[in-house]
Amino acid sequence: MPGFIIDPADIPPYLLAGGRSSRMGANKAFALLGGERLLTRIAARIGQQQKIPVALNADSDWPDTVGLRLVPDIIPGKLGPLAGVLTAIRDATVKHPHASHIVTVPIDSPFFPSDLVGRLAQAIVSRDEIAIAASLSRDHPVFGLWPVSIADDLEIWLLKDDKRRVRDFLARHTVRTVDFATIQTLIGPLDPFFNINTPDDLIAAERWLAALEQTP
Repeated sequence: MPGFIIDPADIPPYLLAGGRSSRMGANKAFALLGGERLLTRIAARIGQQQKIPVALNADSDWPDTVGLRLVPDIIPGKLGPLAGVLTAIRDATVKHPHASHIVTVPIDSPFFPSDLVGRLAQAIVSRDEIAIAASLSRDHPVFGLWPVSIADDLEIWLLKDDKRRVRDFLARHTVRTVDFATIQTLIGPLDPFFNINTPDDLIAAERWLAALEQTP
């Protein structure tokens, strides 16, 4: 069955950068990978898939947006990634009123698939469905396509559910899960959703980047 969204490139993209980066010891968005900031690298990667400019969900005092439009959380208190999703949806209803969905990607996963948005969009068969990515039998809901129609339910849930587990919110809605294969490299298979949380992860990411550049 064909996907509900005809042109994935028209889906507004948002980078989620509202985390504390506590395990990194510094703001990981500005960590260098291959001599380039993660923020710059990931914004370019998702931007290549979309017609609409990328927006950045981050704190209002963010030091350098690298030219991205800043969209701080509309609910204070760092309530987790779904607070960023809500913020993105509310923003899109004003800035992009034609959009039925928005797409989110986190700031710390530099190798996500170049066909991410297209494949998520193909999985959607109705206006109210969510689509999330998965790999190696693990879901990655921060890589998600979110319908604007869930905004009110999401806001109520964020304010009333103390645990705020992402899987608990997803259970309230129809979710399409799209599985992505590992990337074959000269040093082994790479999970496309490998994420960087610590300095050791950043070292590993440098090895993966070098392997990708050498893989035919």
